[in-house]
Amino acid sequence: MLGSFIDAVSWDDAVGRLVQWGERRESRYVCICNVHSVVTATQDAAFRTVLDEADMATPDGAPVAWALRRAGFAGQERINGPDLMWRYLAEAERRGQVVFFYGGTEDTLAKLQASLLRAFPRLRIGGLVSPPFRPLSAEEDEAYARQINAAGTAVLFVGIGCPKQEKWMAAHRGRIQAVMVGVGAAFDYHAGTIRRAPTWMQRCGLEWFHRLLSEPRRLWKRYLVTNSIFVMRMLPWLLSRRPVARNR
Repeated sequence: MLGSFIDAVSWDDAVGRLVQWGERRESRYVCICNVHSVVTATQDAAFRTVLDEADMATPDGAPVAWALRRAGFAGQERINGPDLMWRYLAEAERRGQVVFFYGGTEDTLAKLQASLLRAFPRLRIGGLVSPPFRPLSAEEDEAYARQINAAGTAVLFVGIGCPKQEKWMAAHRGRIQAVMVGVGAAFDYHAGTIRRAPTWMQRCGLEWFHRLLSEPRRLWKRYLVTNSIFVMRMLPWLLSRRPVARNR
């Protein structure tokens, strides 16, 4: 889509891959791709390579899912980070898989842990790390990797924002023996520090608008500018109907 590969997958497929890869503790990474991700990939060659080399790139953002439906993948749903995380955690609790969380503030992680254990009391949480916002030293980075691996992590959720989290995951494939999933604001949603859009807005493709109203100064460019770019650049495809997705 706009030059980047997006996987056409169902919820069962997406969760199933996390479970299977996590069971074997395979070093893989998953990108959750919304309009911002797809447009950023057209402007940042390194980020585009990260998306293309992901083990799975799911269609987050209603416009991305709609485009896949128009490309012939009828019924393609929006596979978003917060819901993918929640659905997988239910399976992780049932199967005893260890999960780890990297990103967010100490306060957010404390609230997230409490929220998760209320919902999944038998969930095995290997750890929660709030890395500093500054660049890490090589020694700090290696210490975090060792901590994640030593916990027996099956799936590592990474919440440090796009495109930083995707580049971080790509750089750590082969070093972290777990499936890494970039979930953006999911930590804040599940911790309750940011209110998520009502279900009806999510179903109508208006979750981005709810976030824009919640944080207009920070997000106006991301949503208004990138959404406009996405529509303009997708118009030629909408007229030609060239393929935009692949199954892996």
